[in-house]
Order: sequence, then structure tokens, then C-alpha cells
Amino acid sequence: MTRNEIDQPKPGTERPVRHDEPGRNEQPGWDAPPRSRTRRGLSFIGTTLTVIIIGAAVFYAYKTLIPHGEKPPQKAGAGGPPPTVGVATIGRGDIEVDVEALGTVTPIANITVKTQINGVLTEVGFKEGQMVKAGDFLAQIDPRPYLALLHQYEGQLAHDQGLLDEAIVDAKRYATLLAQTSIARQQAEDQKYVVEQDQGQVQSDKGLIEAQKVNLAFCHITAPVTGRVGLRQVDPGNYVQTSDTNGIVVLTQLQPISVIFSIPENVIPEVADAQARSKEKLQATAFDQADQKSLEVGRLETLDNTIDTTTGQLKARAVFEDTDNHLYPNQFVNIHLKIGELTNVIVVPTAAVQRGTPGTFVYAVGADDKIVMKKIVLGPTQGATVAVTSGLQPGDRVVTDGSDRLRDGLKVNVAGAPHQHAGHHGKP
Repeated sequence: MTRNEIDQPKPGTERPVRHDEPGRNEQPGWDAPPRSRTRRGLSFIGTTLTVIIIGAAVFYAYKTLIPHGEKPPQKAGAGGPPPTVGVATIGRGDIEVDVEALGTVTPIANITVKTQINGVLTEVGFKEGQMVKAGDFLAQIDPRPYLALLHQYEGQLAHDQGLLDEAIVDAKRYATLLAQTSIARQQAEDQKYVVEQDQGQVQSDKGLIEAQKVNLAFCHITAPVTGRVGLRQVDPGNYVQTSDTNGIVVLTQLQPISVIFSIPENVIPEVADAQARSKEKLQATAFDQADQKSLEVGRLETLDNTIDTTTGQLKARAVFEDTDNHLYPNQFVNIHLKIGELTNVIVVPTAAVQRGTPGTFVYAVGADDKIVMKKIVLGPTQGATVAVTSGLQPGDRVVTDGSDRLRDGLKVNVAGAPHQHAGHHGKP
């Protein structure tokens, strides 16, 4: 079979020629149909229009929404405007030397009112949370059993007293007969012993009577101190006993009230010296838990006699009159114990004090409104001010606000005028 014969299609197998399709023999390469070329053109045109629209929108926004002539903010000292800072002018003032400690409000008297006899609780004379005075009626125990015993012992006393009187008369008669040698001496002496026995019995009866009178007094329970009662622990109608641990109510003395706090052993000599110098007890001020608000001013009452070896601290008690009820039992407070006072010293706001690699320092503002970093040595602190023992002079201006990213030589704008002095004269 020749090649031509092979290339010839078999009869009936010829591929029909479509009128919309060019013949394969007309062109050496087969091109994409016209429909595909049209789609590609439309896609290109759509993309181009989208880019043009977005570009126009961005250009419009830039021209209309963004103000012209503005520059982006720059860092301080990097060509931008000088930073604005708040300053205070340094002066002199008085400042207390305090020992500060955390304390707990502790009542001077916290009494569990308990019955001293057994019996039925018939009445209570207080309302929960009520303020009572010493001697006020609190509770009543049924007195009838003890009153009955009192009457019984009084009857026994009367009986024994009669026997004693009879024995005394007999003893006198025997003494007369003995003087007349009418009876034996032994008989007279025996009667004397009978008198002594009856006297002992009478004395015993009197003791029983006194005991019952005490029990009757215990039936009427009164407040031992002035203070506030807590929640009632037992209701009327219950049988109460001396062995009850909860008692009837807890009574807490609130005025005066004390605060227990601890001071480090290294400041004990300073406190002792201050006590020796002062004619009065040292002043102690109680501040709130945040150490911001003064609650009460009182006096140091006493120091404990032993240092706690586990903490190295010594307990102390300060007493406060607390007439306005600012202190409450078990409340945490900050105690400022005044042990001295510095007068006419340089003081600076604590907000101006900076701490870093150079140590303790402040940012001072010179006459040319340029920053000068000055190292300082601090003294005692009182509230929002602290004493400065070296590094500053009266009249210096220090930055109290806006100290972020400041450095030596940086020019600043000072906010506010005139500047308020940080110092003060007299006690704060």
C-alpha cells in the first residue's frame, strides 16, 4: 500500500466541513475563533476602565479631603515644634519626718457577753447594731430557781441562828454553874464547843445566801463597756449555759479605738529618741488604705516589749478618739508616726522626681526654656512633696508633666503662667 493510499480517507468516513470553520488546508496554523478574540478585548477594556476610575477617586480625595500644606507630626527634637511641659518653681517649706507602717484597727475592748449562770433566757434589751452605754440592760435570765434557793438558805440560816443563840445561853449558864462547882468542867467546855459549831453553821448559811444573791444579780446582764453590740447569738426562750462559747452577743468598744502596727527594728532607736525629746505622746495619723486621705489623728500609746524574730519588727499601739467613727474594727489603714520635722527645707513635687540609669534626678527648665537634667538627693516624703537635700536651689523650675522623651538641651514650651511654687511655709 502506497503512502497516498494510506492518506486517502476511506469511503464514507470523510469529515464534513462546517461553513463557519475555515478549512485546515487553507492556513498552515490554526487560529483562535473570532469569538475568543472578542472576549479578550472586552476584558482588557473593563480592567482599564476600573483602573482609571479608582485613580480618579484617589486623586479627588487627595485634592478635596486632605488639607494642603500640612506636614506629618514629627518627634520632639526632630525638626518639629518644641514639646509642651508643665513645671513647678521650687521653694522652701516644712516637712514632717514620719515612720510609715501598715496597721489594723483593733478595738481596745471586744467582749463576748456570756451568761455566768445556767437558765432560760427570758428577755433581751438591745437591738442588733445598737450603741449602748456601760451599765445598760442587755439580757435577763429566769431568776425564779435562784430566788427559791435564796429563800431556802435564809430559812436554814434562821434555824441555825436559833440553835446558836440557844447554845450561847447554855454556855453562859454552864459557866455560872462551873463557878459554883455545880457541874463538871468538862461539861462547861463541851458547851463552849457546841457554840463554836453553831457559829460555823450560821456563817456557812450566810455564805450560801450571798452566793444566791450573786446568782440573782447574774440573771440581770448589763453592758460592761460603752460600745456597739453585734448580731444576737441566741434568742429568748433558749436555755443558756456558762459553757456556751458564742455567748449572747459581742460588744465592741469603738471610742476610743486603737490601731496595731509594726515598725522595723532599725527605726526603733529613732522612735525612742523622739519619745524622749517630746513632752507629749508622739502623734500618729491614720490614712486610708490608698494612703491618700487622712482619717484620724491620735497618739502613740505604747511599744511592745519584744521584737518579732520572724519579721524583725516591733508591734506598737496608737489610740484614736474617733468621735466621727472613721475607723472600723479590722480595717486596714496606713499609719504615719511623726518623729520629727524639717523646717525651711527645699521641697519638690514627687511628680517631678525621675529615676533611671543616672540615678535620682529631675528635668529642670533653664532661663532659655531648655532642659537641664539635675541629679538630686531626696529626704523625707510627705504626701505629694519630698524634701531635697542637694541638687536644687529655690527658684529652679522642674518639669512635673510631660517628661516623656525629654533630654538635655531640648527646648520646650512651658504651659501656664505664672508658675506655682512647690514650696510652702508652715505645716501642710
